[in-house]
Amino acid sequence: MPSIANTPEPPYYAVIFTSLRTNIDNGYDAMAARMVELAAQQRGFLGVESARNEVGVTVSYWTDLASIKAWKAHAEHQEAQRLGHQQWYQHFKTRIAKVEREYGV
Repeated sequence: MPSIANTPEPPYYAVIFTSLRTNIDNGYDAMAARMVELAAQQRGFLGVESARNEVGVTVSYWTDLASIKAWKAHAEHQEAQRLGHQQWYQHFKTRIAKVEREYGV
């Protein structure tokens, strides 16, 4: 069941990955699940939220920029990135933002 990440008091960082998929599946769902599992083991990881309709949006939350940089450079994550570039995404964009406030119920 989807959930909203339980993040700490700001500031922290959000990595926003927005994508349009190709028609090629070829292990995509398994890799996406593995990346969430692996990210959760990384220093600085705070949580993740994801939704897909025509456009997919995944937001991961991190304590600091160094943790984001280390995650981007992780070998298994780099393999997922390579496969994404080659077969799974027709277009994507990654944005990194500093979260300064949050509120909700």
